[in-house]
Amino acid sequence: MLPQIEKTEPPFWYAGMNNPELQILFYGKNIAKYKVSISNKIPIIKVNRTENPNYIFVTIATKNCPPSDFHFIFKENEKVVFTQKYSLKQRRENSAERQSFDASDLIYLLMPDRFSNGNWNNTNDASTTEKYNRELPEGRHGGDIQGIINHLDYIQELGATTIWSTPLCEDNDAVCSYHTYAQSDVYKIDPRYGTNEDYVKLASELHKRKMKLVMDYVVNHWGLEHWIIKDLPTKDWINQFETYTQTNHKRTLVHDIHASKIDTKTCFDGWFVPSMPDLNQRNPLVLTYLIQNAIWWIEYANLDGFRVDTYNYAEPEAVAKWTKAITDEYPNFNIVGEISMRDQAQLSYWQKDSVIGKIQNFNSHLPSIMDFILSDALLTVFNEDGNWETGMIRIYNNFTNDFLYPNVNNLLAFAENHDTHRLNHVYYNDIQKYKMAMVLLATVRGIPQIYYGSEIGMNGNKDNGDADIRYDFPGGWKNDTNNAFTKTGRTPMQNEYFDFTSKLFNWRKTKSVIHSGKMTHYIPEDNVYIYFRHDESESIMVIFNNRIDAKTLDLNRFQENLKNYKTGKEVLTEINIDLTKEILLEPKSVLLLELK
Repeated sequence: MLPQIEKTEPPFWYAGMNNPELQILFYGKNIAKYKVSISNKIPIIKVNRTENPNYIFVTIATKNCPPSDFHFIFKENEKVVFTQKYSLKQRRENSAERQSFDASDLIYLLMPDRFSNGNWNNTNDASTTEKYNRELPEGRHGGDIQGIINHLDYIQELGATTIWSTPLCEDNDAVCSYHTYAQSDVYKIDPRYGTNEDYVKLASELHKRKMKLVMDYVVNHWGLEHWIIKDLPTKDWINQFETYTQTNHKRTLVHDIHASKIDTKTCFDGWFVPSMPDLNQRNPLVLTYLIQNAIWWIEYANLDGFRVDTYNYAEPEAVAKWTKAITDEYPNFNIVGEISMRDQAQLSYWQKDSVIGKIQNFNSHLPSIMDFILSDALLTVFNEDGNWETGMIRIYNNFTNDFLYPNVNNLLAFAENHDTHRLNHVYYNDIQKYKMAMVLLATVRGIPQIYYGSEIGMNGNKDNGDADIRYDFPGGWKNDTNNAFTKTGRTPMQNEYFDFTSKLFNWRKTKSVIHSGKMTHYIPEDNVYIYFRHDESESIMVIFNNRIDAKTLDLNRFQENLKNYKTGKEVLTEINIDLTKEILLEPKSVLLLELK
């Protein structure tokens, strides 16, 4: 029986990349014993054999190579035993200069398994273990890529310009595989979501609408069921200890000048959970594999950005190299990292070109980071009456530290996501408080992100488990009695939420003063907070009354920004407000004024 190549990764590549070196992994029974050559003049730079004879890593130089097919030749005793075809494909025009998501966008975060089932035929797959069970809260519910495509008009109508989907690559865990963060094949879309071609179609359909697609990338870990984990190329492909060791989650260790070596090792080498082996990005073979996998998806699926899960759980210097390799290839490509720090100095340390990071000669090269501090405030503030440290002062204090960030307009601003309480749970489905949170999110610096279903009033309590904040979107399954994807199918309450959210964020689309204008804010008094977004041509005034009673607002204090403006048109009600007089603020309310 002739030897067989079971895996080739990347499965193909592209001509004309900025980095001409390409590391190709070949996997098959005892293939390391063969001598490797190439059928044409493409040079082999090096061949890496590891302690596992089932792997061979071949690095080639692709500089000046046109798109073409060629063969790797595997010999034993100078005799050809078998060959393996490989392809360099043509890149899309201007691929390297592709644009990405930015502060002009609204990101819609969804979980594909819980959004919509568009193709019943892929609900189960023979190659994967966990089967469809919509009755099980943590089970597979059958949402898929076609379900997303079917409802792009809905997402666009809402005012969203960009979709961030939680991971779509295969996760073959026996239970709880629906979240797909324990991936078992990072070159393959989970067949219960569809095919690789379906993912490409999703990007294409978004681009037809001038919308964007952000991939949720996991650089820190894979799942135990990943085919490489089951037959490691090297023992140090993953971080291992004598006994199972979980991360201590103390990511402050990266900049702690007093940290012990054992604490630091446990933080960055410990596993996130027992089912997610921690990848050793210090291993050059691993790091190159991860870089190439990320770039392959950008080229293949024509992606517009990454959100990187557990970014600062990975080895810091290595993940910085991973990030730089991608942005060297695509200078305009935005990458936002999940860095759940609750201190602005520590959080800003991780943004590209941080002055604080420079103190320790560290640069993450990471363009964007998630503003968890703002999220924490938004999930509490509108339930607070306000004193010297609660209420709107929480929001104000967050923005007073914006000087720490190298690029404050490239922060991801959010109130909630798939790991937090639902906003509507925290505020007991009080739509006034929801409106206040959304107006703030829509009008402050950075890139706003909203979480699927909140725009129709969905709620969920994380204390009851993750499934409670990840309900199925009503109408995403053919037998659903409530179809919230359509105006006629929504309840009156759902329409009130949706209509407000749609009006707000479609307005935001057109406002460069929000995307890139300056911000001037005023210290909150009596739990009332006012700020302005302004540039040379326009000024927006935002007024929050976070009190449980009405408040009369004297505008004299704000003349620095009011200047000669006499009227403010309230965006949501379209009522004109006289700025030469006091304003009566209703309890728990917000005014969004275009100054005239």
